[in-house]
Amino acid sequence: MKAIKMLMMAALTIVSVSLFAQDSTKQKAKAPKQKMEQMKYSCPMKCEGDKTYDKPGKCPKCGMDLTKSNKEQMKMKVMKTYTCPMHPEVTSDKPVNVQNAVWL
Repeated sequence: MKAIKMLMMAALTIVSVSLFAQDSTKQKAKAPKQKMEQMKYSCPMKCEGDKTYDKPGKCPKCGMDLTKSNKEQMKMKVMKTYTCPMHPEVTSDKPVNVQNAVWL
């Protein structure tokens, strides 16, 4: 009888620990998605006025590379956020050297 109680308590402990571990993992996975805001890109020639785009690429009118909008550039200066040049979705609050690649 005592062995059954000990076995039940051990099983309950393992189940409760695994449930709490899964909950914290879900919260950590959701946090970067909520923090990541949509960057706005615009044409440096302003050939389409103040039109902005959600993704980097080429301007459909003049063919130039889209750049971060002036508002986004000001936000980056104020926030001092560094972005990996190879993975723009990865950011840091301090410069990082990774395999001789300097974050911008």
